[in-house]
Amino acid sequence: MIEVKRAADLGESYRKAITRIFVDGFGPDLSYFSKDPEKLTDALAHMLVLDLFYVGLVDGEPAGIVACTDGRQRAVRHDRRELRRHLGWLKGTIADISFKREFEKALPYAREGMASLEFVATGLNFRGQGVATAVIRHLLTLPQYDEYVLDPVADNNRPALRLYEKLGFAEFRRVRTHHAMITGIGAYVGMRLATRPSLPG
Repeated sequence: MIEVKRAADLGESYRKAITRIFVDGFGPDLSYFSKDPEKLTDALAHMLVLDLFYVGLVDGEPAGIVACTDGRQRAVRHDRRELRRHLGWLKGTIADISFKREFEKALPYAREGMASLEFVATGLNFRGQGVATAVIRHLLTLPQYDEYVLDPVADNNRPALRLYEKLGFAEFRRVRTHHAMITGIGAYVGMRLATRPSLPG
């Protein structure tokens, strides 16, 4: 059975375990900074805003994560000094610049009643068990939102795109990349699901 809880309710003692799931999901994208998962976990643990992350637990063990924000306050907030301490001055500085640009800007289309689902990841030992699906389904029942977005999703991440389509999300934007030959990502896709008609104004 999969139980879903807010990371903040689990408490700080779960921060490292939750960050390990983050690294399981996004470590390959961050391999420039370090290929060592433990080093990345130590470097990134401080920046996850636990109030905004939801955790899927399997037998009480963190197995998957999804952040849910209003698109204005983002789910990660880093400290440049921490990044430099763990990654070294050069890579820590590059991470500082990159994370500000990629992770911490408000979405230009954020609005009241819209939720941004971010950093969907499942621990390596729990893949294929429906953990991410369970967490997203839980978030889709939150009464304060009438629309959910997932943006960006890499177009070469077919398993994620299939999952989101199965849950009812549809593409609403596509931004082509300039690094397809290097990363294999031709475009970043934005997906949207309206759970009820939004109110005017």
